Amino acid sequence: MFPSYIQLYKEGRLDSLKDELVGALEQCELCPRRCRVNRLEGEKGFCQTGRYALVSSIGAHFGEEQPLVGKGGSGTIFFTYCNLHCVYCQNYSISQLGEGEEVKPEVLAKMMLYLQKIGCENINFVTPTHVLAQIIEALPLAIEQGLCLPLVYNSGGYDNLETLRKIEGVFDIYMPDAKYASPEKGERYSSARDYWEICKQALKEMHRQKGVLWINERGIAQYGLLIRHLVLPGNTSDSFLILDFIAQELSPHSYVNVMAQYRPCFRAVNYPEINRLPTYKEYIEVKEYANRLGLRG
Repeated sequence: MFPSYIQLYKEGRLDSLKDELVGALEQCELCPRRCRVNRLEGEKGFCQTGRYALVSSIGAHFGEEQPLVGKGGSGTIFFTYCNLHCVYCQNYSISQLGEGEEVKPEVLAKMMLYLQKIGCENINFVTPTHVLAQIIEALPLAIEQGLCLPLVYNSGGYDNLETLRKIEGVFDIYMPDAKYASPEKGERYSSARDYWEICKQALKEMHRQKGVLWINERGIAQYGLLIRHLVLPGNTSDSFLILDFIAQELSPHSYVNVMAQYRPCFRAVNYPEINRLPTYKEYIEVKEYANRLGLRG
Protein backbone atom coordinates (compact mmCIF):
# COMPACT_ATOMS: atom_id res chain seq x y z
CA MET A 1 0.00 0.00 0.00
CA PHE A 2 1.64 3.21 -1.17
CA PRO A 3 1.03 6.56 0.53
CA SER A 4 -1.17 8.97 -1.42
CA TYR A 5 1.61 11.54 -1.86
CA ILE A 6 3.40 9.14 -4.23
CA GLN A 7 0.53 9.47 -6.70
CA LEU A 8 0.52 13.25 -6.35
CA TYR A 9 4.22 13.23 -7.19
CA LYS A 10 3.76 10.99 -10.24
CA GLU A 11 1.02 13.26 -11.55
CA GLY A 12 3.16 16.39 -11.12
CA ARG A 13 0.68 17.87 -8.66
CA LEU A 14 3.15 17.86 -5.79
CA ASP A 15 5.54 20.16 -7.65
CA SER A 16 2.68 22.52 -8.47
CA LEU A 17 1.59 22.55 -4.84
CA LYS A 18 5.16 23.20 -3.72
CA ASP A 19 5.40 26.24 -5.98
CA GLU A 20 2.03 27.55 -4.78
CA LEU A 21 2.79 27.21 -1.07
CA VAL A 22 6.32 28.57 -1.26
CA GLY A 23 5.00 31.51 -3.28
CA ALA A 24 2.34 32.10 -0.64
CA LEU A 25 5.09 32.82 1.91
CA GLU A 26 5.46 36.24 0.28
CA GLN A 27 2.27 37.33 2.09
CA CYS A 28 1.79 34.45 4.46
CA GLU A 29 -1.77 33.42 5.24
CA LEU A 30 -1.13 29.69 5.47
CA CYS A 31 -2.36 29.48 9.08
CA PRO A 32 -5.35 31.18 10.74
CA ARG A 33 -3.13 33.99 12.05
CA ARG A 34 -2.91 35.45 8.50
CA CYS A 35 0.09 37.59 9.43
CA ARG A 36 0.71 38.58 5.76
CA VAL A 37 4.46 39.02 6.34
CA ASN A 38 6.98 38.34 3.58
CA ARG A 39 8.66 35.21 4.87
CA LEU A 40 10.57 34.82 1.60
CA GLU A 41 12.51 37.93 2.66
CA GLY A 42 12.98 36.69 6.20
CA GLU A 43 10.12 38.61 7.80
CA LYS A 44 8.57 36.83 10.76
CA GLY A 45 5.02 36.81 12.05
CA PHE A 46 3.40 35.06 15.00
CA CYS A 47 5.26 31.79 14.32
CA GLN A 48 8.68 33.48 14.33
CA THR A 49 9.75 31.46 11.28
CA GLY A 50 11.08 32.99 8.08
CA ARG A 51 12.00 31.39 4.76
CA TYR A 52 13.26 28.06 6.09
CA ALA A 53 12.03 25.68 8.75
CA LEU A 54 13.88 25.21 12.00
CA VAL A 55 14.21 21.71 13.44
CA SER A 56 14.87 20.93 17.08
CA SER A 57 15.35 17.16 16.90
CA ILE A 58 14.62 14.00 14.94
CA GLY A 59 14.46 10.36 15.95
CA ALA A 60 12.45 7.20 16.51
CA HIS A 61 9.83 8.05 19.13
CA PHE A 62 8.37 5.19 21.20
CA GLY A 63 6.12 7.36 23.36
CA GLU A 64 3.52 8.12 20.71
CA GLU A 65 0.23 6.24 20.28
CA GLN A 66 0.75 2.51 19.76
CA PRO A 67 -0.68 2.44 16.20
CA LEU A 68 2.06 4.91 15.23
CA VAL A 69 4.90 3.26 17.13
CA GLY A 70 4.85 -0.43 16.14
CA LYS A 71 8.28 -2.03 16.39
CA GLY A 72 10.33 0.70 14.74
CA GLY A 73 8.93 3.78 16.46
CA SER A 74 7.35 6.88 14.98
CA GLY A 75 9.89 8.90 13.03
CA THR A 76 9.48 12.31 14.59
CA ILE A 77 10.76 15.61 13.23
CA PHE A 78 10.21 18.31 15.85
CA PHE A 79 9.87 21.72 14.26
CA THR A 80 10.82 24.82 16.20
CA TYR A 81 8.16 27.41 17.08
CA CYS A 82 4.40 27.07 16.67
CA ASN A 83 1.32 29.05 15.65
CA LEU A 84 -0.08 28.67 19.18
CA HIS A 85 1.55 30.17 22.26
CA CYS A 86 0.18 27.79 24.89
CA VAL A 87 1.10 29.02 28.34
CA TYR A 88 1.45 25.46 29.65
CA CYS A 89 3.41 23.93 26.75
CA GLN A 90 5.61 21.04 27.87
CA ASN A 91 7.91 21.60 24.88
CA TYR A 92 8.18 25.35 25.46
CA SER A 93 11.95 25.40 24.88
CA ILE A 94 11.20 24.31 21.31
CA SER A 95 7.82 25.88 20.62
CA GLN A 96 8.41 29.29 22.19
CA LEU A 97 12.06 29.76 23.11
CA GLY A 98 13.31 28.79 19.65
CA GLU A 99 15.52 25.78 20.34
CA GLY A 100 16.55 24.40 16.95
CA GLU A 101 18.50 25.01 13.77
CA GLU A 102 17.46 26.22 10.33
CA VAL A 103 17.39 23.52 7.66
CA LYS A 104 17.24 23.79 3.88
CA PRO A 105 14.95 21.48 1.83
CA GLU A 106 17.80 19.09 0.99
CA VAL A 107 18.57 18.55 4.67
CA LEU A 108 14.93 18.10 5.60
CA ALA A 109 14.61 15.45 2.87
CA LYS A 110 17.66 13.63 4.26
CA MET A 111 16.08 13.65 7.71
CA MET A 112 13.00 11.88 6.35
CA LEU A 113 15.14 9.30 4.57
CA TYR A 114 17.24 8.70 7.67
CA LEU A 115 14.13 7.94 9.73
CA GLN A 116 12.98 5.50 7.07
CA LYS A 117 16.41 3.87 6.97
CA ILE A 118 16.48 3.19 10.73
CA GLY A 119 13.13 1.38 10.53
CA CYS A 120 10.55 3.93 11.64
CA GLU A 121 6.92 3.17 10.84
CA ASN A 122 6.10 6.68 9.57
CA ILE A 123 7.39 10.23 9.31
CA ASN A 124 5.76 12.25 12.07
CA PHE A 125 5.91 16.03 11.52
CA VAL A 126 5.45 17.63 14.94
CA THR A 127 3.92 21.16 14.77
CA PRO A 128 3.93 21.35 10.95
CA THR A 129 1.25 24.03 10.48
CA HIS A 130 3.61 26.99 10.10
CA VAL A 131 6.15 25.10 7.95
CA LEU A 132 3.87 23.31 5.48
CA ALA A 133 5.47 25.03 2.51
CA GLN A 134 8.93 23.94 3.66
CA ILE A 135 7.83 20.33 4.22
CA ILE A 136 6.26 20.07 0.79
CA GLU A 137 9.28 21.76 -0.77
CA ALA A 138 11.47 18.97 0.63
CA LEU A 139 9.09 16.10 -0.05
CA PRO A 140 9.79 15.57 -3.79
CA LEU A 141 13.53 15.40 -3.03
CA ALA A 142 12.86 12.63 -0.51
CA ILE A 143 10.50 10.75 -2.84
CA GLU A 144 13.12 10.78 -5.59
CA GLN A 145 15.47 9.00 -3.18
CA GLY A 146 12.95 6.36 -2.14
CA LEU A 147 10.74 7.76 0.61
CA CYS A 148 7.60 5.64 0.90
CA LEU A 149 6.44 5.81 4.54
CA PRO A 150 3.09 7.23 5.68
CA LEU A 151 3.27 10.91 6.65
CA VAL A 152 1.74 12.12 9.92
CA TYR A 153 0.45 15.68 10.32
CA ASN A 154 0.81 16.21 14.09
CA SER A 155 -0.65 19.66 14.79
CA GLY A 156 -2.17 21.74 17.56
CA GLY A 157 -5.50 21.76 15.74
CA TYR A 158 -5.29 25.43 14.78
CA ASP A 159 -5.19 24.84 11.04
CA ASN A 160 -6.48 26.92 8.16
CA LEU A 161 -9.36 25.25 6.28
CA GLU A 162 -8.26 26.60 2.89
CA THR A 163 -4.71 25.35 3.41
CA LEU A 164 -5.93 21.89 4.44
CA ARG A 165 -7.96 21.67 1.24
CA LYS A 166 -4.88 22.54 -0.80
CA ILE A 167 -2.76 19.79 0.77
CA GLU A 168 -5.30 16.99 0.32
CA GLY A 169 -3.47 13.79 -0.51
CA VAL A 170 -0.11 14.82 0.95
CA PHE A 171 -0.51 13.46 4.48
CA ASP A 172 -1.75 9.98 5.26
CA ILE A 173 -2.55 10.46 8.94
CA TYR A 174 -3.89 13.61 10.54
CA MET A 175 -3.19 13.84 14.28
CA PRO A 176 -4.50 17.18 15.59
CA ASP A 177 -5.15 18.30 19.13
CA ALA A 178 -8.62 19.34 20.21
CA LYS A 179 -7.77 21.48 23.21
CA TYR A 180 -10.78 23.48 24.41
CA ALA A 181 -14.26 24.54 23.34
CA SER A 182 -14.35 27.83 25.23
CA PRO A 183 -13.31 31.03 23.42
CA GLU A 184 -12.15 32.46 26.74
CA LYS A 185 -9.81 29.52 27.35
CA GLY A 186 -8.53 29.61 23.78
CA GLU A 187 -7.62 33.24 24.23
CA ARG A 188 -6.29 32.92 27.78
CA TYR A 189 -4.12 29.85 27.25
CA SER A 190 -3.22 29.92 23.52
CA SER A 191 -3.76 33.50 22.31
CA ALA A 192 -6.48 32.16 20.00
CA ARG A 193 -10.02 33.18 20.92
CA ASP A 194 -11.32 31.48 17.76
CA TYR A 195 -9.48 28.23 18.52
CA TRP A 196 -12.52 25.96 18.71
CA GLU A 197 -14.27 27.42 15.67
CA ILE A 198 -11.10 26.95 13.63
CA CYS A 199 -10.44 23.51 15.11
CA LYS A 200 -13.96 22.26 14.32
CA GLN A 201 -13.57 23.23 10.67
CA ALA A 202 -10.15 21.58 10.53
CA LEU A 203 -11.40 18.35 12.14
CA LYS A 204 -14.28 18.11 9.67
CA GLU A 205 -11.95 18.63 6.72
CA MET A 206 -9.38 16.14 7.99
CA HIS A 207 -12.15 13.58 8.50
CA ARG A 208 -13.56 14.27 5.03
CA GLN A 209 -10.16 13.66 3.48
CA LYS A 210 -9.10 10.56 5.41
CA GLY A 211 -11.98 9.18 7.46
CA VAL A 212 -11.52 7.19 10.66
CA LEU A 213 -8.12 5.76 11.48
CA TRP A 214 -7.34 2.56 9.55
CA ILE A 215 -4.92 0.15 11.20
CA ASN A 216 -3.37 -2.77 9.29
CA GLU A 217 -2.95 -6.39 10.36
CA ARG A 218 0.33 -5.51 12.12
CA GLY A 219 -1.45 -2.95 14.28
CA ILE A 220 0.12 0.00 12.43
CA ALA A 221 -1.93 3.03 11.34
CA GLN A 222 -1.81 3.59 7.58
CA TYR A 223 -4.22 6.49 7.08
CA GLY A 224 -7.05 8.36 8.75
CA LEU A 225 -7.73 10.77 11.60
CA LEU A 226 -6.39 10.35 15.14
CA ILE A 227 -7.47 13.09 17.56
CA ARG A 228 -5.68 13.97 20.78
CA HIS A 229 -7.41 15.58 23.73
CA LEU A 230 -5.36 16.57 26.76
CA VAL A 231 -7.41 16.66 29.97
CA LEU A 232 -6.73 20.01 31.64
CA PRO A 233 -7.48 20.84 35.28
CA GLY A 234 -11.02 22.14 35.71
CA ASN A 235 -11.83 21.68 32.03
CA THR A 236 -14.11 18.63 31.96
CA SER A 237 -17.07 20.64 30.62
CA ASP A 238 -15.02 21.57 27.55
CA SER A 239 -13.86 17.96 27.26
CA PHE A 240 -17.46 16.73 27.09
CA LEU A 241 -18.35 19.29 24.41
CA ILE A 242 -15.35 18.30 22.32
CA LEU A 243 -16.11 14.58 22.57
CA ASP A 244 -19.77 15.20 21.70
CA PHE A 245 -18.70 17.09 18.59
CA ILE A 246 -16.37 14.29 17.50
CA ALA A 247 -18.98 11.57 17.98
CA GLN A 248 -21.86 13.53 16.44
CA GLU A 249 -20.23 15.60 13.69
CA LEU A 250 -17.40 13.28 12.60
CA SER A 251 -17.99 9.64 13.51
CA PRO A 252 -18.78 7.66 16.66
CA HIS A 253 -15.98 5.35 15.50
CA SER A 254 -13.38 8.14 15.61
CA TYR A 255 -10.05 7.33 17.24
CA VAL A 256 -9.45 9.67 20.20
CA ASN A 257 -6.55 9.60 22.63
CA VAL A 258 -7.77 11.05 25.93
CA MET A 259 -4.46 12.10 27.46
CA ALA A 260 -3.65 12.31 31.16
CA GLN A 261 -0.10 13.68 31.09
CA TYR A 262 -0.80 17.36 31.73
CA ARG A 263 1.53 18.97 34.23
CA PRO A 264 2.04 22.67 34.93
CA CYS A 265 4.91 23.88 32.74
CA PHE A 266 6.30 27.13 31.41
CA ARG A 267 3.97 29.97 32.46
CA ALA A 268 1.21 27.82 34.00
CA VAL A 269 2.35 29.04 37.42
CA ASN A 270 0.79 32.41 36.52
CA TYR A 271 -2.62 30.79 35.95
CA PRO A 272 -3.78 29.41 39.32
CA GLU A 273 -6.64 27.36 37.86
CA ILE A 274 -4.25 25.22 35.78
CA ASN A 275 -1.27 25.32 38.13
CA ARG A 276 -1.96 21.76 39.29
CA LEU A 277 -2.30 18.25 37.94
CA PRO A 278 -5.73 17.04 36.79
CA THR A 279 -7.29 14.89 39.46
CA TYR A 280 -7.82 11.19 38.87
CA LYS A 281 -11.57 11.85 39.02
CA GLU A 282 -11.35 14.50 36.27
CA TYR A 283 -9.45 12.19 33.96
CA ILE A 284 -11.67 9.17 34.57
CA GLU A 285 -14.82 11.22 33.98
CA VAL A 286 -13.56 12.27 30.55
CA LYS A 287 -12.28 8.80 29.69
CA GLU A 288 -15.55 7.13 30.67
CA TYR A 289 -17.57 9.73 28.77
CA ALA A 290 -15.57 8.94 25.62
CA ASN A 291 -16.21 5.24 26.19
CA ARG A 292 -19.96 5.83 26.56
CA LEU A 293 -19.97 7.65 23.24
CA GLY A 294 -18.32 4.60 21.66
CA LEU A 295 -15.18 6.43 20.59
CA ARG A 296 -12.10 4.29 19.88
CA GLY A 297 -8.68 4.79 21.38
